[in-house]
Amino acid sequence: MLNTKRLVIATVFGVLSGLICWVLSSSSGPTTWYFAVSTIIARTLIGFTLGISILNIKWWLHGILIGTIFSIPMALQGFYVPGKEWFILIGTIVMGMIYGFFIELFTTVVFKQGAQTTAPAP
Repeated sequence: MLNTKRLVIATVFGVLSGLICWVLSSSSGPTTWYFAVSTIIARTLIGFTLGISILNIKWWLHGILIGTIFSIPMALQGFYVPGKEWFILIGTIVMGMIYGFFIELFTTVVFKQGAQTTAPAP
């Protein structure tokens, strides 16, 4: 059963993670608008997926797993930067794991909106 409050909280923290990720990635100079948009959307997607997911695993592992999976496509864009391919690839995936962990931490532990794996009693 979908927990709307969980979905909203996780998505909002996904947007915040996207904004933080964009600010951190643009610290070495300005970025293009499409890079900013794709970065924010990619991290928002982690939050949205965590909000709708009902995987029955520990909350911290859930965040790390979803963060890793949804960071892989974004990490592949690092191969467009000669000389920094592996740094960007590994860094993006590790940061995705961290963002997923923190989104799930705030959603499940701080706001106490864990994933419901069974329907509530009538």
